[in-house]
Amino acid sequence: MDRRIFCLTAAAAALAASRRRTIAQAAPPVPASGPLITLSEIEAIDRERILRSANEYLTAPPITITASSSPRSKGGKHDYFSEADYWWPDPKNPGGPYLERDGYSDPQNFNDHRLALIRLSLIVPALTAAWLITQDKRYATSAAAHLRAWFLTSETRMNPSLDYAQAVWGHSTGRSYGIIDTLHLVEVTRAARHLETAQAMTPVEFDGVREWFTEYLLWMRASTNGQEEEAAKNNHGTCWTVQAAAFARYIGNENAMQMCRAQFRDHLLPDQMAPDGSFPLELKRSKPFNYSLFNLDMLAMVCVMASGTGASPSGATNDLWHFALADGSIYKKAVEFMFPYIEDKSKWPYPHDVEYFDDLPNRQPSLLFAGLVYHEPKYIALWRKLPADPKTPEITRNFPIRQPVLWLRSV
Repeated sequence: MDRRIFCLTAAAAALAASRRRTIAQAAPPVPASGPLITLSEIEAIDRERILRSANEYLTAPPITITASSSPRSKGGKHDYFSEADYWWPDPKNPGGPYLERDGYSDPQNFNDHRLALIRLSLIVPALTAAWLITQDKRYATSAAAHLRAWFLTSETRMNPSLDYAQAVWGHSTGRSYGIIDTLHLVEVTRAARHLETAQAMTPVEFDGVREWFTEYLLWMRASTNGQEEEAAKNNHGTCWTVQAAAFARYIGNENAMQMCRAQFRDHLLPDQMAPDGSFPLELKRSKPFNYSLFNLDMLAMVCVMASGTGASPSGATNDLWHFALADGSIYKKAVEFMFPYIEDKSKWPYPHDVEYFDDLPNRQPSLLFAGLVYHEPKYIALWRKLPADPKTPEITRNFPIRQPVLWLRSV
């Protein structure tokens, strides 16, 4: 049996053997000295936006992927399906294989499942954050209804696999790139752990949700699509690791967490960050500013979720924030590279994004978490100034970490 599959199978067996257990959780980022901003300050900053959203979502019914379908999907009712963003019908060959237009999203592609997933990622974290700051059980109860619908209820649940994501008509029924779509489940798992404290569902139900993520993480590691995405050298590889770390942390799989740490040390940082702190593979894209910010945030989240104390079996540090490449560079180098352009976008020396350049930046989570860890006042100050929420759906899709309260509150 493949070592990776063995580790995940062992986690599934442990889940079945014990209905309730203590799940190791990522500790909130710890500042080098006195905090530049406190949790109570962040809660005060976000209180109005959290409650505004949560009150809107309080009566919103769950909508899962079973509510819509596409005749172009090769999967069944419970299989997630999406179409690749930058592929369009060939005007010279209607009905024939699609053509690629990098950076330009075809609004006619089937997007309902992705929108439902993003909706889930907006609703559950906002409702959970509202419960945390108010202790009003209504918010937790409402959030739990969405977890049941997506992961437990037989009529509406999603299958824990992504075989048909980001399909391209005439080329592929589903591609490895599609795994990035479930990036929107990362903050949902963080919220789910808080909801256990609220006792918003029964212990058996929470174990059922964890079993779903155990199965999905196994699929991510064992499937051809998952293995191809794991090996990607750009933001797709980062997003695979973000998800693997989040789901491994949620189900309590320390072996998988060690693999995520190794992925960061051996591949993500050395393969992606140039000596000046830039991400050359993102700068080559048609949306270099967007993708650079996105990758910066997702690398920060790997550090948030996968960092640990001590060293790995090979002797490498488990503190990913301070892991150094051969030239001494650490993740902070990437934040320093992007900081001037987040502060003043007019200084951006590379081509502008082909779409939505004016809608960036937003309140990038990398600034907050890196500011706390590295004790950098300028990061925190800039984070305070930026818009909390994206203006357009396209930017929202690349902004999956929206509720810092969930990450800074211990569970």
